[in-house]
Amino acid sequence: MHSPEAVERKVRLAVSAAEFMLGREIRSVLDVGAGEGAWQPILARMRRGVRYVGVEPSEYAVARYGEKRALRLGRFDGLDEARVGKGFDLIVCADVMNYLTTAELNRGLAQISARLRGLAYLEIYTARDELVGDLHHIDLRSPAYYARALRTAGLIRCGMHCYVGEHLAHNVVAMEGGW
Repeated sequence: MHSPEAVERKVRLAVSAAEFMLGREIRSVLDVGAGEGAWQPILARMRRGVRYVGVEPSEYAVARYGEKRALRLGRFDGLDEARVGKGFDLIVCADVMNYLTTAELNRGLAQISARLRGLAYLEIYTARDELVGDLHHIDLRSPAYYARALRTAGLIRCGMHCYVGEHLAHNVVAMEGGW
C-alpha cells in the first residue's frame, strides 16, 4: 500500500515528465492495472478534461469503482480485447509488472508501445533492487532482462520509471538512460 501523498507524487512526476516530452499538457491517460483507479481523481484535479481510461483485471474493483473512475475489465496483455483505443499521452502501469509471467509481460509491453503517443510510467523493480514488504508471488528479473524486453517493445528509458517510444527518442539524452 502506498500513502495518498506518495501516489500523488507519482502522478505529478509522470504528468510532468509526459508534458516535458510532449511539449504540451496531456490530454489522455491509460492506466493499466489501475486497481481502484487511484490516479484518476488526482489527474482530474490536475488537468481538467483529461480523458482517463483504467484497465483492471479485478471484477470487484471494476464493479465498485468502474463507473465513477472510468475503469474497465481487462488484463495487462489484453488491451486489444479491452478496446481502449490508441494515442495516449501518458500510459501508467504501477505495481503490476513484477507479478506477470514472461509471456504476459512481453505481449503487454508490445500493446502499450502500440498505444503510446507520449510517455509511459512503468514501475519496474529488478533482482538488484532492495524491496521491503510482501514479496510473495513477485518475479524480480534481472535489469538486463527488462532492458531487452523494453527495447524489443520499442520503449526507450528516460529515467525514473519513464519510457518513450521511438517517435520521441530525439528528446532522450544518453545520461537519462537512452540506449
